[in-house]
Amino acid sequence: MKLIWTTSLLFLVIFNSYGQKTLNNKDKETITFEIKQMFDNYHNDITKSGLVSEFKYLDDSSDFFWVPPGYKETLSYDTIKSILTENSKIIDFIEFSWESIKIYPLTKEIANYSGIVKCVQVDADHNPVTFKIIESGTLIKRKDGWKFLSGQSRSLN
Repeated sequence: MKLIWTTSLLFLVIFNSYGQKTLNNKDKETITFEIKQMFDNYHNDITKSGLVSEFKYLDDSSDFFWVPPGYKETLSYDTIKSILTENSKIIDFIEFSWESIKIYPLTKEIANYSGIVKCVQVDADHNPVTFKIIESGTLIKRKDGWKFLSGQSRSLN
């Protein structure tokens, strides 16, 4: 029994340390590039197709949560999807661009980011509004690319 316990502990330590390997600079650069590309695609899709195009960038797992501007508690994927769908009906145009962004790769599948996003929005009455959002969150790499797993946004205006 002692041998089984010792062997199990050894495997646990080996597999745990394997999964916790520090990323080298090349890995970090690759991950950062992939995430910047994802953000470019995300922003382009929103400009082209509106808020509902965000759905393909949100991780629809039960682990997803977000705290949008004006909220004080985390919201689930379904709630965020509902809010985006409702807001898409009253927003004719929206454009996001990073003023600053920092990306922190943690593993090959998980990264944190933070930055300031400039938003230009035109509502259904053709009223333009420009504002800034400070945002931070965690991204996860899925089979179909990097997704927002969790985060928070706050208006700076």
